[in-house]
Amino acid sequence: MAAGPQKILILGTGGNCRDVVDILLDINAAAGRTLWEPAGFLDDDQARWGQEVCGLKVHGPLNAAPRFGDCLLVNIIGSPLNHRRKPEIAAKTGLGPERFATLVHPTAVVSRWASLGAGCVLFPQVCVHNGVRLDAQVIVLAGGVINHDTVVGDYTFMASGARISGQVKVGACCYLGSNSVIRGGLKIGRGSLVGMGGVVIKDVPTDSVVAGNPARLLRAYPSQGV
Repeated sequence: MAAGPQKILILGTGGNCRDVVDILLDINAAAGRTLWEPAGFLDDDQARWGQEVCGLKVHGPLNAAPRFGDCLLVNIIGSPLNHRRKPEIAAKTGLGPERFATLVHPTAVVSRWASLGAGCVLFPQVCVHNGVRLDAQVIVLAGGVINHDTVVGDYTFMASGARISGQVKVGACCYLGSNSVIRGGLKIGRGSLVGMGGVVIKDVPTDSVVAGNPARLLRAYPSQGV
């Protein structure tokens, strides 16, 4: 990181994207100095170009990212509608993983024996326990809990209050809905979605949508979609 504040561009202008501005400012406040400087947003919605969001300019589409050589990026885009396309979304920037910032809110608790991949973002009150590995661009919204020795694959999105027990393997590009719970030792297949409040007590196949208590298979995605 540069000696001075590191500039940050945020991908997307949705609610979770705007929350990143608060995370950056909270990190600065906790450090007592400016570590991160929010430099604006990139969004593919042309109607937003030139507008201000949280007092910061929307500079243009995601593929404009290479013009901002002094900025790191944060990719917070993620929803039940697009979680399987997150690698494509990140690829629109044309930039490698080293250009994506890893952010941890000051109230998040991360074990010294956990590892966070490039571009991970942990929101307030997140807990990441001993032996956990989060791969690239994993997003954990407020109150998420990931217990010991769990592995979460690239681009997976955990909504607020989602909880994963120990020794779980979550594939890439998954979406875990708000307040969902995953029992220990299970496998969640790549590209799968666990609905809000879902209680998962058995393995979830790749490209599946499950919901309920206990969680049941609702449908399967086309496998070529991820």
